[in-house]
Amino acid sequence: MQACGKHSNFQTYVVLLDGLCKNKQIAEAMELFKEMEDNNLDHNIVFHNILIDCMCNARELSIARELFDRLPAKGLQPNVSTYNVMIKGLCKEGLIDEASELLEKMDGNNCSPEDCTYNRIIQGFLKHNKTSKAVKYLQIMVDKGFSANSTTATMLVGLLSSNQVDKSIQELFQKFV
Repeated sequence: MQACGKHSNFQTYVVLLDGLCKNKQIAEAMELFKEMEDNNLDHNIVFHNILIDCMCNARELSIARELFDRLPAKGLQPNVSTYNVMIKGLCKEGLIDEASELLEKMDGNNCSPEDCTYNRIIQGFLKHNKTSKAVKYLQIMVDKGFSANSTTATMLVGLLSSNQVDKSIQELFQKFV
């Protein structure tokens, strides 16, 4: 665009970066982001959320972590979306305890987890057969007034029907129905 005498704006970069990421053009997305950094246009959490999500989806967790860890140096504070993307990426890679630590850090940084956050972490624990930790977060989620989404509920029903759960999960599940 700049070659044609046009200067890109925030929305143009968002669309370009998001499109590259969704089309799995990781190298091009990183190149665009580097261009944004070079032009001092990367000071918006939206760009970082898109790229972190892209790296997590591409199973490039080390790059996602690096981008996440560099946010404070750029004067940016992770928001709920940023944390949710990282928690999803960590769970996807089986790093459930690390995802749990990040959720605790999130809450400690005055960034309140939402229903999506709890559902992601619970699903991660359930997928990795850590039911006691899933129950812990299920109880926290219920206490905060959130409820399980359809994926979490389906996973819980699957556990209940397999008779692999203790009474505490059965009692919590009754609160959802």
